[in-house]
Amino acid sequence: MKEITGTGTALITPFKKDFSVDTAALAAIVEHQIANGTDYFVVLGTTGESATLSEAEKQLVIDTIREANNGRLPLVLGIGGNNTAAVCDKMQHTDLQGFSAILSVSPYYNKPNQEGIYHHYKAISAVAPLPVIIYNVPGRTGSNMTWETQCRIAELPNMVATKEASGNMEQVMQLMTRKPDNFLVISGDDALTFPMLACGASGVISVINHAYPKQFSGMVKAALNKNWDEARKLHNTILEGALAIFADGSPGGIKVMLNEMGLCENVVRQPLWPVSEAVEKRLRNLVIR
Repeated sequence: MKEITGTGTALITPFKKDFSVDTAALAAIVEHQIANGTDYFVVLGTTGESATLSEAEKQLVIDTIREANNGRLPLVLGIGGNNTAAVCDKMQHTDLQGFSAILSVSPYYNKPNQEGIYHHYKAISAVAPLPVIIYNVPGRTGSNMTWETQCRIAELPNMVATKEASGNMEQVMQLMTRKPDNFLVISGDDALTFPMLACGASGVISVINHAYPKQFSGMVKAALNKNWDEARKLHNTILEGALAIFADGSPGGIKVMLNEMGLCENVVRQPLWPVSEAVEKRLRNLVIR
């Protein structure tokens, strides 16, 4: 899966001041990312505020990105949820033309045990029309997918990678040591991407890459080429921003930086709310000009 190696940007959904989808801004963000070293895009993930988009709006986002990208970079589509049957049905009835893989988050809210998580992905494995990236993000789902469970899932058909965002480096190292050789580990935590690459990760699905595409994707490329001094320097350059964008909710933080860059309005949909004035000021000062 070379298509999901390197730096993937988890694209935001920009909104106009009336909260409608800003397709012109979305196309401009795609173009900016392509011009500055991004390797692939993740569409309709959490960062894209997919939970607050209607089905028509989701299709509008997909169509806009497809057109703007014009086949230049691989695309990954987010299809996940906490109703296993509904997720499987969605995968089977979605037009996946132009997409290379699916990103599917571990079930949230229900808090299944490890066996439940495994069988959720087993059901997905049986019907998935594309390779699947599983996604462990305990801070959002309310439950951690252990390294043991991820390694079990890795043995299922169609399961090609995990986006690991537990923030637990001990878990990351265990996962790296025990996973099948052909199963990729992708960082889901911008600030920990450098150490995860040092442990053997294949890249990152990133939020901060919206604002620092040259520096962040450059860091990933340097690390994958074993140029650790260069990678460390770039990591130190982007670290404060990578932490600050999550200080008062995401994607509210990255939208401030993109607004400062002139790429979109600083608008999120409820229940999200714009970041505090103090965080906003800090983020605007962190934009690299």
